[in-house]
Amino acid sequence: MRTTWRTVGDGEFFCPECGGDRNYRRRAGRRRFALLGVPLLPRGAAGPVVECCSCHDRFGAEALDHPTTTRFSAMLRDAVHTVALAVLTAGGAEDRAAREVAVGAVRCAGFADCTGEQLLALVEALAADTGRLPGCFEDGLEGGTVLAIELHEALEPLAPHLAPAGREGILLQGARIALADGPYSPAEREALAAVGRALLLGHEETERLLAAAARMPS
Repeated sequence: MRTTWRTVGDGEFFCPECGGDRNYRRRAGRRRFALLGVPLLPRGAAGPVVECCSCHDRFGAEALDHPTTTRFSAMLRDAVHTVALAVLTAGGAEDRAAREVAVGAVRCAGFADCTGEQLLALVEALAADTGRLPGCFEDGLEGGTVLAIELHEALEPLAPHLAPAGREGILLQGARIALADGPYSPAEREALAAVGRALLLGHEETERLLAAAARMPS
């Protein structure tokens, strides 16, 4: 049995064999029964497969579902930024300590030039866009607010690629921002519960983590 391959696409992916970002060729093939090296009878299609241009190993098309290292870093950065913005919008945006904790988290995630003024401006812009003031999470996140949508868009694609400790870490970053100006407000709790849901954390696990964060010394 002999397979003839043809390239139908290319791009960059995370190669499981190389352990890093590599170029790939997406290939489709046709199987033929060969006798003495001469292809005779067609035996159907093969693939499609993803072939690494470096190690030349072949993988199923699902290999493209894993983000590249560059893409993963950008997703993580955007997730932390969105969580910080959600918690500040829920309450504490006017508090300097909360903004400083938020800025530290966002800078560590990759936005090195982030400032408290920028975050406050974004909170005010969201309030103007939605017609609601900071603290809007008191009415819940399922009402179609802009931040509710952004939380799900930023966190849900990322969550399957994070280890449990990574998902918990993002939630705890949000909790530290909320606690910077005192105990959780109802709006902050709702915002953090929405973060937990988007990160695929169960309700009990989310509550356990929030309680643990509240017991930590500031």
